[in-house]
Amino acid sequence: MRKLEIADPDIMRIAIQQEISRSDESRYDHRLHGLLLLTGGQSCQQVADLFGEDRRTVQRWVKRFEEHGLDGMRDGERPGRPAGLDAKQWASLERDLRRSACDFGHVGHLWDGKLLSAHLEQRYKVVLGVRQCQRIFRQLGFRLRKPRPQVAQSDPVLVAAFKKTAPSGKAKGP
Repeated sequence: MRKLEIADPDIMRIAIQQEISRSDESRYDHRLHGLLLLTGGQSCQQVADLFGEDRRTVQRWVKRFEEHGLDGMRDGERPGRPAGLDAKQWASLERDLRRSACDFGHVGHLWDGKLLSAHLEQRYKVVLGVRQCQRIFRQLGFRLRKPRPQVAQSDPVLVAAFKKTAPSGKAKGP
């Protein structure tokens, strides 16, 4: 039997984790499944790795379960801002980032935090700061690339020749 594969597993993992975190009931079920694995002999670290959680989080589930039973697995008050993008929007955003920013009418060619912030506001009606947009790049597996500046209308042959010469005032080595 051949192994089943999910298209775009990294994006789908993020989407599934967001879906779990969206509903109180799904988070409750998520914790119960973790506890079920623990009762089956898995370690906290193994469950944490499988579930994409921190080991300390799984340990807190166990402590809450031991102190409060099944009711301890239910959510209390959750601080923090709710997610601004749903799973479809995350997938769409990744497709957007794989294209040039010019394709969306932006002035720049390369994506950066400031440009992504403007794009999210314009296209998805989501307002995020530049730093949060930089985190999104890292979450989606992108890395920052800065273009090397080049003087307008410079001759590449002359630039290469200039780089090979010694700086003025200094003699070349022996």
